[in-house]
Amino acid sequence: MSNKYHRKLFLKLTAFANAALLLKPLETLAQYKTGKAAIAENVIFYKKGTAQYELLRKGFNKRINKYPEVIALAKNTAGVAEAIRYAARNHLPVAIKSGGHCMEGFSCNDGGMVINLSAMKATSWMNDGRLLVQPGCTLAQLYDSVLSKKRYIPGGSCGSVGIGGLTLGGGYGLLSRKYGLTCDSLEEVTMVDGKGNIVNSNTDPELLWACRGGGNGNFGVITEMKFKTYAAPVTMQSFRFRAFKTDPARMKNITEQWFLITQSLPVSCFSALVLSAKTVYILLTNIAGHSADVEKAVQQLTQLTDRKTATRPTPLAQALKVFYAESQPVLFKNASAGLYKSFDDISGCIDAVLGITRSTPGMIYQINTLGGNIQNAEAEKASAFPHRAYSYFSELQTYWETASQGNRLLQRFEAVQALFSGNNIRTQYRNYPDIHFKDWAHLYYGSNYERLQKVKAKYDPDNLIRHEQSVQL
Repeated sequence: MSNKYHRKLFLKLTAFANAALLLKPLETLAQYKTGKAAIAENVIFYKKGTAQYELLRKGFNKRINKYPEVIALAKNTAGVAEAIRYAARNHLPVAIKSGGHCMEGFSCNDGGMVINLSAMKATSWMNDGRLLVQPGCTLAQLYDSVLSKKRYIPGGSCGSVGIGGLTLGGGYGLLSRKYGLTCDSLEEVTMVDGKGNIVNSNTDPELLWACRGGGNGNFGVITEMKFKTYAAPVTMQSFRFRAFKTDPARMKNITEQWFLITQSLPVSCFSALVLSAKTVYILLTNIAGHSADVEKAVQQLTQLTDRKTATRPTPLAQALKVFYAESQPVLFKNASAGLYKSFDDISGCIDAVLGITRSTPGMIYQINTLGGNIQNAEAEKASAFPHRAYSYFSELQTYWETASQGNRLLQRFEAVQALFSGNNIRTQYRNYPDIHFKDWAHLYYGSNYERLQKVKAKYDPDNLIRHEQSVQL
């Protein structure tokens, strides 16, 4: 598809959708009291009482249950515009769901409307090698599309995550140190704003800036994204290191040494440190040749731990699938636990953090490498993502099997988060939100928050599109 054709298609779609809305008023909620789905050409509305409503309502986190008044399953951009007008007419706050992986359930709400984008998952290649992607496309589907053409877009590792939410919050993964954040490859968006108007970032660079890391569910509903793509690496090799039955002193020492070792990793490498009970797990991946720098890191990590295993260099499409993770809903809480520049940022609280995590079965403290080409000065200017100076991102996780186990684990989870906050951790990653973060706006967005508020005021002045931690007017 040529760029010229794409612009014509956008203008045609805009005219068609807005004309349709003027000519055909939307039905009111009173017409759906039977609980039957209201089927239209561009969007299907579901109310409580239908099997499809229940299926579409659920997200990835079984801990969170919300019940919207209506779910709008959009088929296209015009359908999203119809849904927004419907919500505005009936005074329904709007939440947006692409993949449903928001860790605090911001992609659903109680008593409002959820615009579900799961049916909008198409990809389309342009003549210049760029890719048009709808927001409901999952990472597994996206990788299948790009890797079949030996191209790549940097994304996360969980295959069932939707590209929409991932990109808007920043988006990082195993190859981000080489290619940057997912949002750094975003070049254009089509959006339905809070009034039901179809807009495009080509006419407003500030909108594109805001959509590069400014979070989702804030300004409008993104219905199409254009990405630049890269020549895909041929293979990926993974190394795994484990230390067993560690005492607190050894676990702390491994953590400190891991920070030192990973400071000099080539950009082709990613590493994660995973601490749970008495076990330490370290992952190291590499998408380039086995250089002297890679071998040095492998040797250092081998000496630091008890067991090393390694894969052969594996075709990238096959290697990524190993990390696709669980695709079915589970009971859990997972949240950002701070971005760091070095071990010094957590040295004042690590003993207490390990004291809780080691004594809490089901709890995991994980630290991942950032840095590399994420710390690109031009990308920083062009995006709302504010944390590029930090070389590490951490996350706290806890999992359980029955609802009765959750309360104790959640209490201990918040105790660990309080330790980080008390140790002056003041940066958090928006894609891993925590409902209990105080001053979340500046934790997620730093000094960019006030600028994001201006974008919000322009495109959603009535605050129709909102959730518990959306940008405020």
